[in-house]
Amino acid sequence: MHQPLVAVSTDVRQFDNYTWHAAPQQYLEAAISGAGVLPLLVPSFGDRLDFDELLSSVDGVMLTGSKSNVDPRLYGEEATEANGPYDPARDSTTMPLIRRAIERGVPLLAICRGIQELNVALGGSLATEIQEREGSMDHRAPVSDIQDERFAIRQTVTIKPGSCLAGVFGPGDIMVNSVHRQAVERLGPKLQVEAVAPDGTVEAVSVRDSRAFAVGVQWHPEYWVGTDDVSQRIFKAFGDAVRAHAVARHAARTAAE
Repeated sequence: MHQPLVAVSTDVRQFDNYTWHAAPQQYLEAAISGAGVLPLLVPSFGDRLDFDELLSSVDGVMLTGSKSNVDPRLYGEEATEANGPYDPARDSTTMPLIRRAIERGVPLLAICRGIQELNVALGGSLATEIQEREGSMDHRAPVSDIQDERFAIRQTVTIKPGSCLAGVFGPGDIMVNSVHRQAVERLGPKLQVEAVAPDGTVEAVSVRDSRAFAVGVQWHPEYWVGTDDVSQRIFKAFGDAVRAHAVARHAARTAAE
């Protein structure tokens, strides 16, 4: 079977005297080698995009992590410089893309900023600077110029029995590389918790009664997909869901001809 297309979110960045719509290579590499899909970068042009046309042409959606945070005004809080940086163009694109993908039953994998976007898009809110909360772990990356140290697998998360991810990993504990200073606070009504950190921080969610695979993880499976079994499993599960959607879409189109 051909490589099915997966729409990938992009950040808007300024460098080299240009405005760039870009995604880190680790996510694109993981999509190709881990999920077996062809990543298609979606420019962050908000409502100028025809999301239905886009979702009629792809078989999955992947939301990447980012240095930027979701604008707190989208969940009723004040936007401050300390909580930035922000990327309003990305927010204006991912929010409707998430909602339409879920409505249409297009498989979705949301990573790091992606899980936060998923929660906000479905009516939830975020907690900021969670390392400052009493009883909370420090989920931030260690200070280092070496990326392998910053993204080292060092944290345990517990998978909820009977959850979607229990079908991927089995119930119980797995080790991940969770790196973040924001987290889910009020859970979106359509979401359910899939995994938690030892301090109770939500580390994974899924969409209740979703027509397809629709999962968000706070950690970074893209970084070690070439060597880590946990990271490989989640991308394989996403890739399998994308291929199943492609087969079903092709069958429906053939039946209609």
